[in-house]
Amino acid sequence: MQKKEKIIIALCVIVTIAAGALHYSHANAVLAFVVTAAALALLAMIVGDATEQLGSRLGPGATGVLQSGLGNLPELFVCIFALRAGLDQVVQAALIGSILGNSVLVLGLALFLGGLKNGTQRFNSEPPKMIVTLMLLASAVLVIPTLAKELHTPAEAHILSLDIFLAVILLVLLAANIYFSVKGDPAVAIQSGEAGHAEWSMKLTIVVLALAGVGAAFVSDWFVEALQPAMASLGISEAFAGLVVVAVAGNAIENLIGIQLAWRNQADYAISVIQNSSLQIALGLFPVLVLLSYVLGGAILTFVLSPMLVAVLLLAVIVSAFIVYDGESIWLEGLALIGLYAIIASAFWWG
Repeated sequence: MQKKEKIIIALCVIVTIAAGALHYSHANAVLAFVVTAAALALLAMIVGDATEQLGSRLGPGATGVLQSGLGNLPELFVCIFALRAGLDQVVQAALIGSILGNSVLVLGLALFLGGLKNGTQRFNSEPPKMIVTLMLLASAVLVIPTLAKELHTPAEAHILSLDIFLAVILLVLLAANIYFSVKGDPAVAIQSGEAGHAEWSMKLTIVVLALAGVGAAFVSDWFVEALQPAMASLGISEAFAGLVVVAVAGNAIENLIGIQLAWRNQADYAISVIQNSSLQIALGLFPVLVLLSYVLGGAILTFVLSPMLVAVLLLAVIVSAFIVYDGESIWLEGLALIGLYAIIASAFWWG
């Protein structure tokens, strides 16, 4: 284990202890919220490091899948506790916000900073095309139930049954995508210029991953409990808190990895990690939470979104598709994506 990784783990332990102390002492809600958000981000970094060490033993395809999948572990815990607290609108906004954050903000930052340093960046366009196609299919799953409800079709009376059916379809697509990423055509497999030899022992990797997962579970609970009073104190709407604050805190590791890879001119791998994170949320995290919501004892999560969330989701997927389809990017395209994210976030400030 390198010195930098030891420092991150030590800092995470300190911040997590501080977050626990603030939670159990019922301290200022805003301070508790900020500290728990920082602890959540640090735990996400540790989960990412441990996942990369584990994935390096399994090949590049598995590494990409593990990074995108286990990297969403902190957000999964946050959403579970939020559903138990009845914050289904926050969870919906957080899931869509995670997709937007990766497809628009993080991709924009990666292309902008990578372009500034390295000039025009070129990458294999086949993997992004495949991911964008699956994202469009996933978006359709979110659009159709919303239209069924908004247009008052006969399916409106059976939305919950429709949600379960669509969740199963998405999970089948997720399984097929994982299999294809690991075993499929090399032309569209995840490009891994970063996966190398494991530096941690298998025992250390599993122990760190397990402890980080347990820590993420506790911190996520504290984070959600601090969320509502913090929103009230700061005057933040549930939609903005979910779309921006929860989404960014829960996806810290993908944010850092994608931007770092683009800065190093590893555009293929950067775009694969960023886009796969959005895809894992759309095909995996969202449907899993829809199904889990029936047994968690809190709010029921549905695929029926507000028309505004549907509109910004489709806009994000279509714009990101145009950006990656030609297999090259410049810093101006990245800046445009950052601007689009700022416009979308501002529209949700009031709810």
